Amino acid sequence: MNVREFTEQRERESLAPYAALASMSRGRGRAEPEREDRTCYQRDADRILHSRSFRRLMHKTQVFLQPEGDHYRTRMTHTLEVARIARTIARALRLNEDLTEAAAMGHDLGHTPFGHAGEAALSEAMGVEFHHNEQSLRVVDKLEKDGQGLNLSYEVRRGILCHSGSELPETLEGQIVRLADRIAYINHDIDDAMRAGILRNEDIPARISAVLGTTHAQRINTLVSDVVQSSQGRPAVEMTPEVETAMLELRRFMFERVYRNPIAKGEESKARRIIQALYRYYIEHPEKLPEDFLPQLDLEGMPRVVCDYVAGMTDKYAVYKFEEIFVPAGWAIR
Repeated sequence: MNVREFTEQRERESLAPYAALASMSRGRGRAEPEREDRTCYQRDADRILHSRSFRRLMHKTQVFLQPEGDHYRTRMTHTLEVARIARTIARALRLNEDLTEAAAMGHDLGHTPFGHAGEAALSEAMGVEFHHNEQSLRVVDKLEKDGQGLNLSYEVRRGILCHSGSELPETLEGQIVRLADRIAYINHDIDDAMRAGILRNEDIPARISAVLGTTHAQRINTLVSDVVQSSQGRPAVEMTPEVETAMLELRRFMFERVYRNPIAKGEESKARRIIQALYRYYIEHPEKLPEDFLPQLDLEGMPRVVCDYVAGMTDKYAVYKFEEIFVPAGWAIR
């Protein structure tokens, strides 16, 4: 028995009866031989971790655009926090941690530069709604590895696609990622907003703090513990009505005080203009696209390919390309 077979046997013996077993995966879009050392979900997590799109998350905005300071969250640190929260819940519920981790690691790969400002800018430029969850699936299916994609397992792909939007993942592991994403961003965005000086702990309504706690650690512990206790021994991922109501109220509070705050969002109009200017430029000058994007022009059309290129940029690279294209260079005698 090799390592993979041993791991699959251990899953059958130890995981809950409604867990998604690696040995029962619906498979990949392109059939591949199994590996002896890892299950399909372990391989998927590794493929995402080693992808270029994952590395770019390091330089993509979470909430604050290009903040001064090393301690603000980025898309990568957000992703890692989601993965840890999701694995904690999966372990407690005896669900598949490897599947949970893989979906969590891939859930935000399609985010644009400048966060949701970039998403709104591309929606306006293209004339159709840009959804980062759909773009995340597109990244792993088509854009990574020079157009080959990562060829991930069905369950991981569904966890990535359905982490937001109206459609729920079929697996409980995917549903954990959906909930862990919300738990993570609400709480770490509070932390960053306090660091930025636009929010104080005492600003959070007392009725919310009475349920969830008054500190970052208390809030996360309350939310995670409530999910575990509410879902234990059941084929469901749920929260108690009291805690879920408090979390949703906290989310609304964050939209009012942080996500739409003029200080936090003051530079978003500039970010939008950068994204839209880059989009229009490459629509008019497709020959300026990187060579690996050019073969897709005939297959998927100009708007889609330009969107893929711009959406994949980091904040810093988008600013660099904007300056290179639109800002006059200094003149000097050579």
